[in-house]
Amino acid sequence: MYKGLSVGAVIPACNEEDNIGAVVGALLDLCTDAGSRVVDDVVVCDNGSTDATARRAHVAGARVVVEETAGYGRACLTAIAALHPVDVILFVDGDQSFEIRQALDLLAAIADGADLAIGSRALGRMEPGALSMPQIAGNRVASLLIRLLWGQVVTDLGPFRAIRADALRRLDMRDTAYGWTVEMQVKAIQLNMRLVERPVNTLKRRFGISKVGGTLKGVVGASIGILGMITRLRCRRRRFR
Repeated sequence: MYKGLSVGAVIPACNEEDNIGAVVGALLDLCTDAGSRVVDDVVVCDNGSTDATARRAHVAGARVVVEETAGYGRACLTAIAALHPVDVILFVDGDQSFEIRQALDLLAAIADGADLAIGSRALGRMEPGALSMPQIAGNRVASLLIRLLWGQVVTDLGPFRAIRADALRRLDMRDTAYGWTVEMQVKAIQLNMRLVERPVNTLKRRFGISKVGGTLKGVVGASIGILGMITRLRCRRRRFR
C-alpha cells in the first residue's frame, strides 16, 4: 500500500534464475518512510524458462504463473490477469537492471495524479554497458517519432513503469511482443491521460545475457515490434474510448 493505493508488481521473466530472487525480494522489502510495506502482490510470469526461474521466484515470495508462448507483452498480460485487485500496477524487469527503491518515485507520481509514470533511463544515471548501442539508438528514434507524430515529449520506452489499474483497462492492451511498452505510452497519449517521466538509474545486469540488447535476434525483433506498433497506432482510425 502506498498513500492509500494498493500496489501489484508484474515481472515477466525468462531464464533469470540468478536474478529473479533478488528482484522479488527487493519488491517485497520495499517500505515507506513509516515502515509499511509498499507492494501488496507480486506476480512473476515464467515465460518459457528452461532453468529454475519459477522455483526461485516462488521461494523469494512471488506468486508464479507460466506462459510457454514467448513474448514480452504476452507475459505481461498473463501476469496482469493473475494479479489480485489493486489500484496501481508496477512493471519491473527480472534482471536486476533497476534500483527497486526508485519505484517509490513512480508511485509518488501516480499518487500525485498521473495515470502513467515511466521510469526514464535517459534521464537517470546509466552504468557502462547497461544498454547496448542499438537499444540506446532505438529508444531515441522511437521517442523522436512519438514527439513528431503526437506532440508528446518522451525520452524513453523504459519497462520500469507504474500505471493506474483503471487506466490500464481503458488502454485495451493487445501487443504480445516488444511493441507492448510503446503501445501503452501512445494509447495513453491518444486518450489524453496524464503521462509523466521520472529518472531511474540503469544497472548492468548481474547475470546472464539481455534478451533484447544481448542478441541480434532480440535487437531486430524489438526494433520491428516498436516501429511496427508506432506505424499501426498512427494509421488506425479507431478512437479509443
